[in-house]
Amino acid sequence: LQNVRIDPSSISFSMWKTIPVPFYMSVYFFEVLNPKEVLQGAKPALNQRGPYVYRSFRYKTNITFHDNDTVSYLEYRKLFFQPDLSIGSEEEYIVVPNILMLGAAVMMENLPNFVKLLLSGALAGLKQEAFMNRTVGEIMWGYEDHLIDTINMLVPGLIPFKGKFGLFVELNNSNSGLFTVNTGMKNISKVHIVDSWNGLKKVNYWRSSECNMINGTAGEMWPPFMSPTSLEFYSPDACRSMTLVYEQSGKFEGVPTYRFVAPKTLFANGTDYPPNEGFCPCMQSGILNVSTCRLNAPMFISHPHFYNADPALVNAVEGLHPSKDQHALFLDVHPVTGIPMSCSIKLQLNLYIKQVSGIIQTGKIKPVVLPLLWFAESGSIEGPVLKQFYTNLVLIPSLLDYLQYIFLGLGVLLIISAAVLMAMSQ
Repeated sequence: LQNVRIDPSSISFSMWKTIPVPFYMSVYFFEVLNPKEVLQGAKPALNQRGPYVYRSFRYKTNITFHDNDTVSYLEYRKLFFQPDLSIGSEEEYIVVPNILMLGAAVMMENLPNFVKLLLSGALAGLKQEAFMNRTVGEIMWGYEDHLIDTINMLVPGLIPFKGKFGLFVELNNSNSGLFTVNTGMKNISKVHIVDSWNGLKKVNYWRSSECNMINGTAGEMWPPFMSPTSLEFYSPDACRSMTLVYEQSGKFEGVPTYRFVAPKTLFANGTDYPPNEGFCPCMQSGILNVSTCRLNAPMFISHPHFYNADPALVNAVEGLHPSKDQHALFLDVHPVTGIPMSCSIKLQLNLYIKQVSGIIQTGKIKPVVLPLLWFAESGSIEGPVLKQFYTNLVLIPSLLDYLQYIFLGLGVLLIISAAVLMAMSQ
């Protein structure tokens, strides 16, 4: 118990402070093969490109212990491209939706026609089109776009950011918010459980108190002595708490594990799963509307290739092949310590696009939730880290328990022997 608390003297503290496990983020893009036809109302045809693999380094700073058995910290993530593990380079060009333009068009759908006509004229002047041919690096880490200044001028506050636009521009060399978690010093059953995030006990993205709750841990470790039921964690990327369910017991390099996976209800809509009504307005089951925490842009997250989603989402485009082996997420956790041994967290980013009257650049695009990319963050304890974990947190405690039982048994035998001798002497 002492070695799984968040305490500078515990064995697991250095592992918690700077994660020694080699994490990799693999990114897969969906290339649009028929952009001209999509503008005429055709079904989008997609081709998966990648993976483009990045080594992920995570470390905590601003670690501050508090008197109420909690500790606050900022965790930073740095990503480095790995050419030898990737299929393709960051200089490769891919045809993808003009995310900024098509997203803004949907966001402006209910504005007066003259505003939309102004935007459409500005788009024409800037030679903006519904689809763009950009490099992987530009889509990931940002590119200069005068459209940002134009939109900010026409509709102030619609997209409250400036400079470059990129899907991962705020992910690299940044933190995921200020977490305050329990240390377990007084109550080990609360170790790693989130007390607040950015000072909040609840978020305000969703329409119900239940959906706004910050439950579970920060997604790195869990309290020890886990039961084979479920585990919870708060994900700033998904803007919500998520619950994974127990699937099976197994072993990782000889260490016993519980495997937890996403239930089919994780991204279900409110009709199929009423507790999720607070995450609506919803569309088909299998996608989560994250517009409220993504600048109101029509963005959705899901499992890759719409795995576990309504078949209508898969059938609305060509080129998707959902499968459990490739697209399901999992966590393999050592139940005694609550430390993950191996994991692969997978999410897909999607953009809702459609024809918007008054903005001619949207053509005759039929309403569709269009996959943009999906990524997998994977890692496992191995090598010297696994040896240290097994020795200090599995083997030695097991031996101590074994010795404790031996000494307990010897003690019982001594007591019985003494009682027998006393009886015989009388």
